[in-house]
Amino acid sequence: MKTIDKMYVNGQFVTPTGSDTLDLINPSNMQLIGRVTLAEEADALSAIRAASAAFKSFSASTVQERMDYLQRLHDAVIERVDDLRDATIEEYGAPVQRAVWSNRYAADAFLHFKELLQNFEFERTVGHSQVVLTPVGVTAILTAWNSNAGSVCVKLAAAIAAGCTTVIKPSEQSALQTQILMEAFDKAGLPAGVINVINGRGDVLGQLLSTHADIARITFTGSTVVGKIIARNAVDSMKRITLELSGKSPNIILDDADLATAVPMAVNACFQNNGQACIAGSRLIVPTTMLAEVERLALETVSHMVVGDPGDEKTTIGPLASQKQYDRVQGFIKSGIFDGAKLVTGGEGKPEGLEQGYYVKPTVFSQVTPDMEIAREEVFGPVLSIMTYDTDDEAVALANDTAYGLLAYVSSSNVTRAREMASRIDAGRVLINSLAHDPLAPFGGFKQSGIGREGGIYGLEAQLEPKAIIL
Repeated sequence: MKTIDKMYVNGQFVTPTGSDTLDLINPSNMQLIGRVTLAEEADALSAIRAASAAFKSFSASTVQERMDYLQRLHDAVIERVDDLRDATIEEYGAPVQRAVWSNRYAADAFLHFKELLQNFEFERTVGHSQVVLTPVGVTAILTAWNSNAGSVCVKLAAAIAAGCTTVIKPSEQSALQTQILMEAFDKAGLPAGVINVINGRGDVLGQLLSTHADIARITFTGSTVVGKIIARNAVDSMKRITLELSGKSPNIILDDADLATAVPMAVNACFQNNGQACIAGSRLIVPTTMLAEVERLALETVSHMVVGDPGDEKTTIGPLASQKQYDRVQGFIKSGIFDGAKLVTGGEGKPEGLEQGYYVKPTVFSQVTPDMEIAREEVFGPVLSIMTYDTDDEAVALANDTAYGLLAYVSSSNVTRAREMASRIDAGRVLINSLAHDPLAPFGGFKQSGIGREGGIYGLEAQLEPKAIIL
């Protein structure tokens, strides 16, 4: 069993003042693998003080200095990428291919922002004024358990590129992964106080970080419920915020699409990361005339998926992250059955032979109607809901009939038609015939999927305040 009893503050590994701990459970076998000592408010205050003290000098650093820091951060994280992969599999249950991709993406985030700095103009002439983009200040970074390193690093890279110091509070459920990140950040050798990392519960530390006067900006990835709490807390001191929140992403298959390609892609869009992804395409919207064929192909696709040990290269779907998450997903599956949706495959309970882990049966429902809970709520598990339409206008209406708007998918053999439909969907990103990720494009949501954008130049500019100097 691993003991995580340090936090990283002011360039040093220090012991939290509190004694509260959290057990870390391997979701594949439900065995205890670690215990993390949780920070208290006093620990968060020390991290804020360190970041505040470091901001004065770091905000005055040169672009070249920050580019060098970003390179060093990349090098330090990529050196530990295999350790991060293993910790992600053990602690979270991500399939090995996902674990490899997500942690390399985390390391590469620093290079993306280094590249942006090469030609980024911090001073611009606008009208008769000189506009200077200045670092916003100490940034609190709060992240979720389903993409620990990636979420932390893309936010941290933007802050470093802009000249901001940070207090990072990842999910306490990701403490093994966070420990590796802390060690990598320390090796990168940035000035003391620029990067501070604390493990702790959101309900204990979130209130402090979202209200403290010395925190200028909050960037958060997590649920819409928690995002609203952060926004309410932040408004009294007018903190700048970026909130990347929940999703209920639609996936529209048009009547000219190649179903043999589009349906397997749609199933994978929903089941990626064991279904625990805010961008999961959990609502598959298909022509009524094609429903039977879509059901057949979805069943065939799922039948070839391997549910099991996430460390096995052959595994497609690993366990859910926790007992709480398992129970939540089981509740949604029961709800779909109760509401009368057609169960194409999957259902309640665990797959045979996988009783000693938080495994669920990959589940596909058909004949789902917009009023059903599985069509409206973010399940955060491998549960796909198939809905039908008769006209393109109806497809768009179904896609937009949600409180969320993070991401959407469109499949069509006619790219022009697909782009026209994409323009009508309320979502921060629309993927056409693809599951690709563009790290330089803005990422964030419409409606209750969030506020602001991260990634690329949009993420960098979110860390800066424009100041107009008029002569």
